[in-house]
Amino acid sequence: MLPREAERAAGMGDTGGSDIVRVAATLVSAAVIIAALYYGQDILIPLAFAFLIGFALNPPVMWLRRRGLHKVIAIATVMTVVLVLLASLFLVLGTQLRSLGEQLPTYQSTIHGKFNDLKAQFKAPGMLDGALNAIASLQKEVEAVQGAEAQRVEIVSGPSTQLQVALVWLGRVLEPLATAGIVLVFVILALLDRTDLRDRLLRILGGNLHRSTDAIEDAGRRISRYLLMQLVVNTTFAIPLALGLWLIGVPGALLWGVVAAVLRFVPYLGALISAVFPLALAFAVDPGWHMVLWTLALIAGLELVSNNIVEPMLYGTSTGLSAISLIAAATFWTALWGPVGLILSTPLTVCLLVLGKTLPQLQFLDTLLGSVPVLSPAERIYQRLLAGDVDEATEIAEGEIKTLAMIPFYDSVGIAVLRLAHDDYGRQATAAHRLRVAEGMEALLEELREEHAAADAMASSPKVVCIGGKWEIDAIAAEMLAHAFALEGIPAQTRRIAHVTTGSVARLDLDAAPVVCINYFSSEPDSAARQFGRRLRQRWPELKIVTVLWTVSPEALAGDARKDIGADDVATSVQEAIGRVQRLLPEMAGEPKRAEAPANESERVAALHGTDFLVESLRDDLDAIAKRAADAFDVDVAMISAIDADREVVIGRSKELAGFGRDETGRPILPRQEAICDYVVSGGETLVVADTERDARFTDNPVAKTWGLRFYAGAPLRSAGGHVLGALCILDAEARTLGQRERELLEKLAADVVEAISRKEAERGPQPQGKADTEASATVGQQVPE
Repeated sequence: MLPREAERAAGMGDTGGSDIVRVAATLVSAAVIIAALYYGQDILIPLAFAFLIGFALNPPVMWLRRRGLHKVIAIATVMTVVLVLLASLFLVLGTQLRSLGEQLPTYQSTIHGKFNDLKAQFKAPGMLDGALNAIASLQKEVEAVQGAEAQRVEIVSGPSTQLQVALVWLGRVLEPLATAGIVLVFVILALLDRTDLRDRLLRILGGNLHRSTDAIEDAGRRISRYLLMQLVVNTTFAIPLALGLWLIGVPGALLWGVVAAVLRFVPYLGALISAVFPLALAFAVDPGWHMVLWTLALIAGLELVSNNIVEPMLYGTSTGLSAISLIAAATFWTALWGPVGLILSTPLTVCLLVLGKTLPQLQFLDTLLGSVPVLSPAERIYQRLLAGDVDEATEIAEGEIKTLAMIPFYDSVGIAVLRLAHDDYGRQATAAHRLRVAEGMEALLEELREEHAAADAMASSPKVVCIGGKWEIDAIAAEMLAHAFALEGIPAQTRRIAHVTTGSVARLDLDAAPVVCINYFSSEPDSAARQFGRRLRQRWPELKIVTVLWTVSPEALAGDARKDIGADDVATSVQEAIGRVQRLLPEMAGEPKRAEAPANESERVAALHGTDFLVESLRDDLDAIAKRAADAFDVDVAMISAIDADREVVIGRSKELAGFGRDETGRPILPRQEAICDYVVSGGETLVVADTERDARFTDNPVAKTWGLRFYAGAPLRSAGGHVLGALCILDAEARTLGQRERELLEKLAADVVEAISRKEAERGPQPQGKADTEASATVGQQVPE
């Protein structure tokens, strides 16, 4: 063996050995943790119950503290109310149980009669009598043989004294009472030292306070939401159950409703146990079978509604756990801690899920337990194509199209599938894999074109011809793009070319097409794109060329990238390509498109003038909110704008803005058709533009060009009457994205803007209304009653 090969083999051996040691250490650690959980359950179970109850009681404690009560008084008040409610509940249930106990002797004759009838039916001759007799005979013979071989001895203990019996029962009663007392003490201590416990938990989770704080908030939010949803589900089940049992005539209907509400906190088994009591009582009360059947029908119907309608709507999003992980967690904790573990399984598993989301070392817990799909839609489709399962890939695609619509699906999923194929082309994919993906994508696109057909898809005189630049996936991207053009009302066709030669280019037949789109999946397409473009222009000098670069980052296309590759325009997405082509087509060129005005535009403008949105005295307050938004999102500019009938008025900004006109009070204004915020008013929802240079709507926007802005995000300022009067927007010179939580934060700040204006109006009081204010009151957007 050569020295280098020996070193490589030795290195591989060392790596394999370290992997084995790492796996062994992980298994040993897991075994130690499980053993600690099992042998320490006497301490851990009360702690777990205490913290779970503490999660439930903390909101009312905090509510009382916000009302000015001292912490100790607030905790004492909440605990007193809880204990009084529990005592009252036990008193009512005890009364119901005593009443049932008094009536039980009267049900004995009914029970005996039904059992006698059942015995008589089972004793009647049947087809299994011969088999049962044979089994009985065999059992007697076995017993006779065992009796002949050995004499059975039974040891009978002496009778216990009254003191021994009393001690046994006292121990059985004191054990749960002692556990309840320990839980009560832990709950009070957890509520008293909540902040200290939180600080200690932050230190245990690690030095990154941002990540640890988010983890604790996430765990608290998920567990609180789970407990609330569980309470809602149990209540919506218990109330109809109690009412239905009362109408049927089952005694103790209120008792069984409460029992069902409590026992359903026990996953899976609680519902079955709670159903036994009313069914058994219905069996004992009614001499016939009608009450039993009606009770069974009632419970079954409520279970169907709860399991198929109520629970899927609430549980899936309340904890973030998948259904299979809930079942596996229930099995694990029940095996570890018994029935108590079954009750605590969901909250404990939620904590594990949050740890998996927070700590990189435990990320596998998030994968195993979470309800979020571990593969993106594009990865799922790509994997199905690799496996040759085109039908399932098509099914996934159709599901995504129902959510996104056709063109957004091509942009976010379809092209992403081709990117995955491009990335794997020279690294992992075999010839069979490449062929499956190519043939599968063609079949999938054919299916989508049939399901989502466009009238001008096969026009004889196309306005746009889409061509694949080099590879097979380039041609598949061209087919997607042509279908998207057709759906937008632009007649389009595809052409295939194997080699970019003079003869091959001449056979493309582009005489009637004013625009051609060339598609490339390549990280360095410059030379190939220039050569292709040069040959096209030699044949058709007036032809407009749009080069679509699917794998080139938008940052790499800044400046004069289109001139470098000899194209009239460059695009990186389906939506952007549509916008670029629309600008190049003669019949669609001209005045830039502007946002459509809302259907209730006149009412919206009247509502704007009926509020304090345009009052100059609010400038300092709104400037402060804009400055807070700019600092929180770390952007260059944040501004608050009101959209009037024909102009945008900047009523708050984080810094002075250049390049604007000014109104009579010195506030920046610009024409409405140039305002990006007008799209927020038009759509009525938050708008995020990751890169204005890559969005054809804003490529030539004067504001974006004057300030050199590339990122925009705006949240609507919605009045109490539902009118969108303007927007709170953040802008930056760097392209970026906005996550879901950041969108929600921006929308919250927009709500703060509206609240600040409403508060100022309330402080100012009603003002005399002029002609422009006759349709709205002083309250933001509130319509004046006739």
